[in-house]
Amino acid sequence: QDYTWEDHGYSLINRLYPDVGQLLDEKFQVVYNLTYNTIAMHCGVDTSVLRRAIWNYVHCVFGIRYDDYDYGEVNQLLERNLKVYIKTVACYPERTTKQIYAQFWRHFKHSEKVHINLLLLEARMQAALLYALRAVTRYMT
Repeated sequence: QDYTWEDHGYSLINRLYPDVGQLLDEKFQVVYNLTYNTIAMHCGVDTSVLRRAIWNYVHCVFGIRYDDYDYGEVNQLLERNLKVYIKTVACYPERTTKQIYAQFWRHFKHSEKVHINLLLLEARMQAALLYALRAVTRYMT
């Protein structure tokens, strides 16, 4: 809550490596906003709440929490098997198996599951950057 990408990380990385912050931010935004507006067999669905829940759950797994987000959404939107999958891929990628992949969202398209992977990997990367950039900020001050 006290060190966010938007408020701190982006500006620091741009100061250290000009244009890199913009490239990373665009990369995060493309993956975060990627949607076909479908969920399983349903079309025309606003998936932004689900995408935000996944992104914030990944950050939560790494100890990053935001005061302005209702984490009750995570429990409402993410079934247990999906949480297990997200935590496994984000924290222990070597333990990821085809069985764990098959256990969540059984009626969903593989493209939707791939999008989950993209979301969680980018959220994980952003979380790691936040920790590193926060350490750099503390060193510089």
